[in-house]
Amino acid sequence: QVQLVESGGGLVQPGGSLRLSCVASGTIFRIYAMGWYRQAPGKRRELVATITSGGTRNYADSVKGRFTISRDNPKITVYLQMNSLEPEDTAVYYCNIGSTSGLQYWGQGTQVTVSS
Repeated sequence: QVQLVESGGGLVQPGGSLRLSCVASGTIFRIYAMGWYRQAPGKRRELVATITSGGTRNYADSVKGRFTISRDNPKITVYLQMNSLEPEDTAVYYCNIGSTSGLQYWGQGTQVTVSS
């Protein structure tokens, strides 16, 4: 089966930086996009950033200019470099991979807490 393992979360002060990594194992047929979502307490899961197989990046307005998504192609690895972190960024961050056939794969999530 496909497994996505996130790492890099933790506690950081406002203005600090973290880099999240997601490494996938198993067989994934034709990836169309990879990305990161997050879910804060009491809120719905929201898209943070995505990168398509063609290299097109998309960011939520709230993180644009602060976060950068990248991938290790052809390796199935996706990163999220987070700079200038704010308390509002506190959430569980989930790695996501979508295939061209419509299948979706999710990691278990990694906690990011931004607090002074």
